[in-house]
Amino acid sequence: MLADGLRVVTKSLDNTQAVTVLILVGAGSRYETKEINGVAHFLEHMFFKGAKRYKNTKEVSEAIDSIGGEFNAFTGKEYVGYYVKVAAKHVDIAMDVLSDMLLNSKFDSEEIDRERGVIMEEYNMYQDTPMQQIGWDFERLMYGDQPMGWDQVGTKEVINSLNRKDFVAYRKKLYSPDNTVIAIAGNSDHEEMVKKVEKLFVFDRSVKAYAADPVKKIEREKFVYLRNKKTEQAHIMVGFPAYAEEHPDHYALKMLTIILGGNMSSRMFLSVRERQGLAYYISTSADDYTDTGTVSTNAGVTVDRVDDAVKAILAEYGKIVSKPVAQAELKKSKEFLKGKLVLRLEDSEEYAHLLGKYQVLYNKTVTPEQIYKEIDKVTVADVSRVATDLFKEDKLYMAVIGPYESEERFAKLLKF
Repeated sequence: MLADGLRVVTKSLDNTQAVTVLILVGAGSRYETKEINGVAHFLEHMFFKGAKRYKNTKEVSEAIDSIGGEFNAFTGKEYVGYYVKVAAKHVDIAMDVLSDMLLNSKFDSEEIDRERGVIMEEYNMYQDTPMQQIGWDFERLMYGDQPMGWDQVGTKEVINSLNRKDFVAYRKKLYSPDNTVIAIAGNSDHEEMVKKVEKLFVFDRSVKAYAADPVKKIEREKFVYLRNKKTEQAHIMVGFPAYAEEHPDHYALKMLTIILGGNMSSRMFLSVRERQGLAYYISTSADDYTDTGTVSTNAGVTVDRVDDAVKAILAEYGKIVSKPVAQAELKKSKEFLKGKLVLRLEDSEEYAHLLGKYQVLYNKTVTPEQIYKEIDKVTVADVSRVATDLFKEDKLYMAVIGPYESEERFAKLLKF
């Protein structure tokens, strides 16, 4: 940690000539109010629109394109990220571009108005992409009218109303050194990287202005959300409230999701898709945050057999509650998760994300070896306990996108 609270984490990776510089800031969409819902995502876009040394989008892009680099950004609910991936010899350029963006962005009003149109088209794209929208609908149903239940992209009304002072205020409150992590992975040396960061990333202030509100528990009055839309394929997401990321059963839940629908030999895939032919895509996953989480199965199904698909998914939930998984099935899921992690971490960008995420959210470092150890600890009894704890009929929620009129039709299906 540097004197002003900025955290720098690095990992030197063998057998690569690339390096990724990733900036993570605890300034995701859950820090918004309803009046500025969408500002975190809009602000992410604006950082690429020109600053002091790279004065416009063209100069930012050319600086990275001219060295064959890659750059991008993303907005989550709890943090935002900005990264540049380059050949190691060009790391100075990567850092220069990122520091200029982060510290000196102008938020020019004309650029804001131009980008407003781009974001409106992004909003429209998500509306026309049910595979993307279904997850947001599900979280809106689960969390209700609070920041964790709002879409990151925001609403049309807010997108059209945000102005320069909104961006300046949001950056001032949250883009502080104590709320920022710089993660560097690849062909790099720790001491050298720290010196470069100290030189380039000089913040004006030191303390994050406020924290996100805790998730409010809402009563389960509405448990089906239907988006009536003329589609050729119905999209459904069926699931339950689950655990926060640091819950003791975090990895037991991961094993459970893999067994149920984590790959092409999972129960959901083999039963719902292969044996019954009810879905094209189907998967089960857990989304976990610092203080809450969900577990759900997402599928694209035949419009006129949607009821059968919902019943088939719920049947798999019921089976895994009523009968413990086989030891061999658990072992397979462990090796699957560890193997996927090994493949992911071949990429310096993914490694930087692993390092940075735990720092920005929990102020700690987690290594792959620690993760492998936690995975290996999980037992059949752990998986059964988690299934029994989470998979209960009175905790079921379902989001649906398709050419349907009645939510009650789907509510009647929500039983094992």
